[in-house]
Amino acid sequence: MNTTGPRAFLRRRYGAGPLHLVLLAASFALAGYAGVRLLAGDWLGVTLWFVGAALIHDLVLVPLYSSLDLVLRGSLGRRRPASVNYVRVPAFLSGLLLLVWFPLIARPRRYEPASGLSPDVFLGNWLLTTAALFLLSALWFAVRTLRLRRRATKARPSASH
Repeated sequence: MNTTGPRAFLRRRYGAGPLHLVLLAASFALAGYAGVRLLAGDWLGVTLWFVGAALIHDLVLVPLYSSLDLVLRGSLGRRRPASVNYVRVPAFLSGLLLLVWFPLIARPRRYEPASGLSPDVFLGNWLLTTAALFLLSALWFAVRTLRLRRRATKARPSASH
């Protein structure tokens, strides 16, 4: 391995190979281009939206879902700390779907004339999807718990009489 060439110098100084540097520069260029295009129309509105979203997330949502997670972990006790994931995963997916569908759940006035479809179904669809996610997670948890109990019972020696 050559330890004196320009690639070795770049790896020593930068910490990674030249391909990594090229891809990183290309991603920054793409992000810069997207930012310029995004801010070209309504730069004040976009900036306010980003700052507002960051503040609402950091000051309202992080303490809220951290507190809920703390309460959930406290209610489960120390028996099975991994079982909290059977609530976290469907809650995360439901929140993500709410984030994606929120403009349609909020029933914009322009949606129906533009698409010809009623926005009334999106709230019901989101609620049904959320219920299905939590039901699937509960069933998965029940099956896993039964399997672990059976495995523990089979591993226990039988009582001799």
